[in-house]
Amino acid sequence: MRNMLDGKVILLTGGGGGIGSAACTVLSERGARLVVSDIDEDAGESSVELVRRAGGEAIYVKADLQSEAEIESLVAETLAHYGRLDGAFNNAGVEQSNIPLTELRLEQWERALRIDLTAVFLCIKHQVPAMLQSGGGAIVNTASGLGQIAIPKAAEYVSAKHGVVGLTRAAAVELGGRNIRVNSVLPGIVETDLISRLAEQAEFKAFLGRSKDRHLMGRFPTPCEIGEVVAWLLSDHASFVNGPAVPVDCGYLVN
Repeated sequence: MRNMLDGKVILLTGGGGGIGSAACTVLSERGARLVVSDIDEDAGESSVELVRRAGGEAIYVKADLQSEAEIESLVAETLAHYGRLDGAFNNAGVEQSNIPLTELRLEQWERALRIDLTAVFLCIKHQVPAMLQSGGGAIVNTASGLGQIAIPKAAEYVSAKHGVVGLTRAAAVELGGRNIRVNSVLPGIVETDLISRLAEQAEFKAFLGRSKDRHLMGRFPTPCEIGEVVAWLLSDHASFVNGPAVPVDCGYLVN
């Protein structure tokens, strides 16, 4: 299992964040060669440096995923550097604004859908032709537990993540016969620096406590635990898995 991605070229967006950075480490440990993208250059370069220090192979390519031209260039730079693309983890996204639906501004709604949903569509659109050049591949999209349920003050995020689940299924139906599998992961609340900061705020503390109780191990997952599932879905070990939204939440959605 340790070398299950041996030699595969994986493109990863949002590679500087909590889940993204951890996924870089996990994918590299499994033998993948990485193209790490993030709009935050320092964060993206930091993830690449962690991979390289551990003996892995990775490059950083900055891209603003609100731009189709930059997504197209990101894939082109991947091919220029490695000569192929075997897998992609479309992980970049923005969080909910914590604003009631009736107070949500149009620009907040449109920004969330543009980054959390439309960018995933554009990534798939340009990744697929690159993968077909070498016979196929695998794509994993980051959705969320909120791609299946809803909470207050998150209308734009809930809508976008439901869209990612639907887009993943649509892509799986279209691409499965062309040897490209498309799946999504549904993290619950993940133990990141953001969650640690929110836990210090009174309005979030009670919510996080209730949410932790629904994660049946009594804790939130670590970013690496999400990365392990992503690595498996990108590998040939998941060769007959195509289309599902995979919860990584220790039973949150069924509890």
